[in-house]
Amino acid sequence: MRAIRRFTVRTVLPTPLAALGELASNLRWSWHPPTRDLFAGLDPARWDAVRHDPIALLGALPPERLEELAADAGTVSAVEAAAADLHRYLSEPRWYQGLDDAPASIAYFSPEFGITTVLPQYSGGLGILAGDHLKAASDLGVPIVGVGLLYKAGYFEQSFSRDGWQTETYPVQDPDDLPLALLREADGAPALISVQLPGGRTLDAHVWRADVGRVPLLLLDSDVPSNDEAAAGVTDRLYGGGGEHRLQQEMLLGIGGVRALRLWSRLSGAPDPAVHHMNEGHAGFLGLERIRELIDAGLSFDEAAEGVRASTVFTTHTPVPAGIDRFGRDQVQRFLGESGVLGAVPMERVLALGAEDYPGGEATVFNMAVMGLRLAQRANGVSQLHGHVSRGMFSGLWPGFDEEETPITSITNGVHAPTWVDRRVGDLLREAGGGDDVSDQAAAAPRVAPSALWAARRQMREQLVLDARRRVRASWLRRGATSAELGWVDDVLDPDVLTIGFARRVPTYKRLTLMLRDPQRLKALLTHPTRPVQLVIAGKSHPADDSGKRLLQKMVQFADEHDVRHRIVVLPNYDIGMAQILYPGCDVWLNNPLRPLEASGTSGMKAALNGCLNLSILDGWWDEWFDGENGWAIPTADGVDDPDRRDELEAAALYDLVETQVAPRFYDRDEDGLPGRWLEMVGHTLHTLAPKVQATRMVSQYVQELYQPAARSGEQLAASSWSGARDLAQWKQRVRAAWPGVRVDHVDSSGLGDVAEVGEVLCVSAYVSLGDLSPQDVDVQVVHGRVTEADELVDTAQQSLDVAEAYEDGRYQFAGEVVLRRTGPFGYTVRVLPRHDGAAGPAHTALVTNA
Repeated sequence: MRAIRRFTVRTVLPTPLAALGELASNLRWSWHPPTRDLFAGLDPARWDAVRHDPIALLGALPPERLEELAADAGTVSAVEAAAADLHRYLSEPRWYQGLDDAPASIAYFSPEFGITTVLPQYSGGLGILAGDHLKAASDLGVPIVGVGLLYKAGYFEQSFSRDGWQTETYPVQDPDDLPLALLREADGAPALISVQLPGGRTLDAHVWRADVGRVPLLLLDSDVPSNDEAAAGVTDRLYGGGGEHRLQQEMLLGIGGVRALRLWSRLSGAPDPAVHHMNEGHAGFLGLERIRELIDAGLSFDEAAEGVRASTVFTTHTPVPAGIDRFGRDQVQRFLGESGVLGAVPMERVLALGAEDYPGGEATVFNMAVMGLRLAQRANGVSQLHGHVSRGMFSGLWPGFDEEETPITSITNGVHAPTWVDRRVGDLLREAGGGDDVSDQAAAAPRVAPSALWAARRQMREQLVLDARRRVRASWLRRGATSAELGWVDDVLDPDVLTIGFARRVPTYKRLTLMLRDPQRLKALLTHPTRPVQLVIAGKSHPADDSGKRLLQKMVQFADEHDVRHRIVVLPNYDIGMAQILYPGCDVWLNNPLRPLEASGTSGMKAALNGCLNLSILDGWWDEWFDGENGWAIPTADGVDDPDRRDELEAAALYDLVETQVAPRFYDRDEDGLPGRWLEMVGHTLHTLAPKVQATRMVSQYVQELYQPAARSGEQLAASSWSGARDLAQWKQRVRAAWPGVRVDHVDSSGLGDVAEVGEVLCVSAYVSLGDLSPQDVDVQVVHGRVTEADELVDTAQQSLDVAEAYEDGRYQFAGEVVLRRTGPFGYTVRVLPRHDGAAGPAHTALVTNA
């Protein structure tokens, strides 16, 4: 029989234990070991049975057990102490509270957030990064409000068929079973936000709040009674649909997300955000909704766009155009135009924001990342190399500027150490004199006794082996095997064998099967008589990506072979819970993407924080922080155009490294049985990498380099009833109209001898026609640097020239001096740029006139 109605019955906690409800509902427990210990101590067997979910544990405890615990003075005292500690954490001043001129609220929009397995609203790296961003912001006291969607079935649960093909299931989640609270009006009714759809339809959504430490995370849920069936299904799955389904999800995230923020401020009294951060282009429509608000307040489109742009930050995470959401212009016209969701916002201006109107672009496409960049005064990639790739990928938006001047900076990703570091590592570092702060712990790494470090590493490896055996057994039973067939699983993996981990999403460019390029050579490494290697592999392919599924199937089928299945496992359903055992248990973390297609690759950071050495292509974060002693760099076959030949060369390099360097160093033991040189590398990794890979470092950079400047720009333009935005918009219109009349007529130089020497002074005079503009509207620069054989300037610097003389008809002489400070081929040119105090950089208007 099937139930005709379903609801959740909540536990009523005895008064002495009432604080357990607050401790369970604030997700700080997910990165705070003492709170987890408290819950585990209530009933260890049930704690394991509910997979370490505090909400589920409280629901599973019978009333008599709760009464027994409430009568125990020690338990009550521990609960009170934990609650007092949480209150201190939530209220005490932290790093951010010591800053001057810091915004009172920052909104962070992302399509997914990976906080904990208990709240499965993530698919991979983008969501995990977003979750770590919120946790680090909470630890630093940064007043962020997260905005996302609540997916009824999350991403998907992965399993394998008998022949190794990935299969997906979508278990439905009841929000009442999750650590969430529904936003309600004063009368107790569920609060609603609405987004208009074509045909007079409306997409309504409830707003749920998750408490991520000090950070509220607002999740919009379309599964509400007032929606028709199609609208109710908008938030059915994460990345589950394409086309119009995805477009409606992104409308709800961006447009609905801004409306949810306004609802949150009204109900809670929280200030409206001073900065809005788009974590990828999925949230780009938030800029259009904010423009609509300002137009409704009396601004023109251009004025509103300037006001929005000044206080918006955009982060791009993909180094490949295929990773960007693109919709048909006709779809956008119908859903945003015909629906009336944007009110008086002119649709032709909306379409222009997402237009690929640059060489190589498609005229019929609306590009969400392009719109995000055009609506954000500040943008960044997620590693130094990725910033370089992004500047090249989006350079068409700023024609006339060199790649390094494209206004996309870099803030390298980081990871939230308290979430990902095994407690044994933290305990070791504290015992060696490190404090609770990561920098203090890193400084203590050289003082850790090698024997203690090796013992901890073996314990973590053994924990991984036992967990992997459990997962392999469960996977085979689901694939149709019987228990009688699975005796061999007890011998899968060995806690004393060099363990290499590889876990990530499975798009083609990450090259899951590169290690299978020469199966016989891989088998030789796995079954070496004295230096064996074992592999632990995990990862999900997108349900619609059959090429990725075929790669997974190939790997699963190899791992099924009788002669290697004790040395290689492919674990299904990679998630946070698995990762927290996998990273500490591996000795080496493998990453072999096609360079430079890995934007950052934070899994290797999490592994490094646990003393795992990286073995990686020089891509993403590894490209900037590999130092020769914290792991190994796999040589790349750059310049080889044949992809098969490139894979062959790089696979051979990978085999060579494992065979001749990695495995020998792991198995080279001293008289005490310790691999001294290996442990030196582990200690060096903990000492040097730990401070760099922190999410707190990342978030503090966002605050100082992007959030604070964006807040200042937004405040400047909003002052005096948006007079700053009006002034900037009018100035831009005037400059754009007059720019065709700007030209560099002539350039003179003097001051150098027959042979230029370091220290000499080059005097430059530029004669410039400005037409209807004045010298105050422009910046005339001499750009100088090293010059190539093709007369291209590289390694350039810029120096502004001053007005020296004015002539008739809008002509001026600008002059200045350049001191020659380096030897070698030298060149220079002159250019004219628009200049305004409200602009964030030289490419702000995308206008430039070169000599």
